[in-house]
Amino acid sequence: MLNISHISKTFNPGTVNEKKVFTDLSLHLDAGDFVTIIGSNGAGKSTLFNAIAGDFYTDSGSIELNGQDITFAPSYQRARFVGRLFQDPMRGSAPHMTIEENLAMAAGSGGWFSHLKREDRERFREKLAQLDMGLEDRMRQPVGLLSGGQRQALTLLMSTMNPPWLLLLDEHTAALDPGTAEKVLEITRKVVCEGKITTMMVTHNMRQALELGNRTLMMDNGKIVLDVKGEERSHMTVDDLLSQFKVGVGKDLDNDRLLLSD
Repeated sequence: MLNISHISKTFNPGTVNEKKVFTDLSLHLDAGDFVTIIGSNGAGKSTLFNAIAGDFYTDSGSIELNGQDITFAPSYQRARFVGRLFQDPMRGSAPHMTIEENLAMAAGSGGWFSHLKREDRERFREKLAQLDMGLEDRMRQPVGLLSGGQRQALTLLMSTMNPPWLLLLDEHTAALDPGTAEKVLEITRKVVCEGKITTMMVTHNMRQALELGNRTLMMDNGKIVLDVKGEERSHMTVDDLLSQFKVGVGKDLDNDRLLLSD
């Protein structure tokens, strides 16, 4: 499904602002994998997502998705089969457009919004009802009137309306209150499972990193220092993660956000 092979990237090479973000990084995901990713700020998590999404081209190596080499494909081409949610719930939808119009745009429904077919509207209503947020009765309201949690749930629905080959979730619940975050995570789990969507999710919550999905990666300084799945992962605790980090990196994890997360 996803095959990242020996990628390297340095920003501003040869200047005082030179920053090497990856050196010979490789990663393979099978179809249907749900991978959680943890690491301190600056570990390279979001930068890895940027490389996959095409926000920049790598200096060397290759990126293949579903058998296609996308190493030098522009971001707008990758957007057709790579869905992405960001930490800011305001980034994934158009606030001045209605819920219905946002869904139509995401679904690629033909024609002007006013000429949507009845079956399109029925499909949107059914999808919205699955969120259990009452949005199916507010389809003609502007998205800007929704709460952050509602907008993030809507963005998740938009990103998977036409199931992508790969879904990137970049701390997509971090800006939400705990109760709303749990609801959006449950919706995420349901949508990903039912659609069998290959997914990568960055999280600062180490407990969630072990409970969600089938595989957990830990990154540090642009490298994957831990990759666990299967039987080994099923028995791991947060303390085990911290111990494995120390073994792999040679130092204790020093990040309050990760250490204090529940």
